[in-house]
Amino acid sequence: MERTQKTLINVRKVAMIGCGFVGSASAFCLMQSGLFSEMVLIDADKARAEGEALDISHGVPFARQMKIYAGGYDDIQDAAIIIITAGANQKPGETRLDLVHKNVSIFGSIIPEIAKRDCQGILLVVSNPVDILTYTALKLSGFTENRVIGSGTVLDTARLKCALGEHLSVDSKSVHAFIIGEHGDSEIAAFSSANVSGIALSEFCEMRGHFEHDENSRQIAENVKNSAYEIIRKKHATYYGIAMAVKRICEVIIRDEKSILPVSSMMYGEYGIEDVVLSMPAIVGKNGVETHVPIPLSEEERMKLEESARTLKDILKDPAMPFAV
Repeated sequence: MERTQKTLINVRKVAMIGCGFVGSASAFCLMQSGLFSEMVLIDADKARAEGEALDISHGVPFARQMKIYAGGYDDIQDAAIIIITAGANQKPGETRLDLVHKNVSIFGSIIPEIAKRDCQGILLVVSNPVDILTYTALKLSGFTENRVIGSGTVLDTARLKCALGEHLSVDSKSVHAFIIGEHGDSEIAAFSSANVSGIALSEFCEMRGHFEHDENSRQIAENVKNSAYEIIRKKHATYYGIAMAVKRICEVIIRDEKSILPVSSMMYGEYGIEDVVLSMPAIVGKNGVETHVPIPLSEEERMKLEESARTLKDILKDPAMPFAV
């Protein structure tokens, strides 16, 4: 247990709010990770939470000892990380931003319940549209900004690395590149700062016999942006990839790795963007986001990032929002 000024935080405890496809897959992934010894599952459908807890707990004999149970908001008070995956699912043909009003309304009931408990852990938002909902959680919770983060473009970035690894026939873990901006249709593949083990991406491409840089980059970025739509069209939901992303973010926080991840967090003037939540590389550790990490961007990438921020800000200005700016 780690003492804070107000409450005790159990650094080995995680809470999962929402037990749909993403929540249950993430819970299963976290059970296998060995990061936590206690996990509480919360869902509007309590029977669903109980069923998932029971099902996942039957795998504990094959993993590490862990207490997994269905509970309520009183059980989250000492959790080191509170993960929110609750919300309406994205349907075929629907964009993440189409989910705004439905899920902001759902957060309007969830976040005040969290705020009542004087929680001192990290709030990790996974529900879509993640940037808008992270902003919502920040404004409604009263948490300090470093402790409210969204899964952002961590998964999109993994998809980009996977695509580049396949394109170049090289281990994707050797690819260093980021998707930035909105987790959605206005996201930007920051190719100008991308490299493979320190070698500029364009140079490495030519080493591997690829010379149509503009066309290849455009196609790869488009495929990454549309990959979730393709998965949803084929199997109606995405959950394994994001579950792995959730596990990775939790790992970085619990182990205080200070790793650089493109999580969704509040911007304060970087690249001329402020008072909006979107994804940029940031140092993440036990206290959440420590600082953003500036990466070199081309003029075109800067313009697209500003456009992405405007897209999100326009949504936040809607008078129907509980915090219209």
